[in-house]
Amino acid sequence: MNEVTAGHLQELRRGTVVLACLVLLETPGYGYGLLERLNEAGFSVDANTLYPLLRRLEKQGLLTSLWNTDEPRPRKYYRVSDDGRRIAETLLADWDALRASIDALRAG
Repeated sequence: MNEVTAGHLQELRRGTVVLACLVLLETPGYGYGLLERLNEAGFSVDANTLYPLLRRLEKQGLLTSLWNTDEPRPRKYYRVSDDGRRIAETLLADWDALRASIDALRAG
């Protein structure tokens, strides 16, 4: 893959990671577990990208968090907030509309 293609793929995927996090965090999850789930689903994300993203989404009020100290190693669990759920629904609707538009363009 050349540099130009890699750059466009990165640009295309950047926003989809936000949407994927909002969708996945309907069920509470912690950072590393979320990283694994994203990678398993085909989202190539590294920790240096994910953790700042989670903090930003929390600061924007789209995620809430809670520390779980019941385990030997404390973990910060994230969950989508009501605002995050509304944003995810809006993004999903736009995603579906964009996909339909692309499909229509491809069909001629």
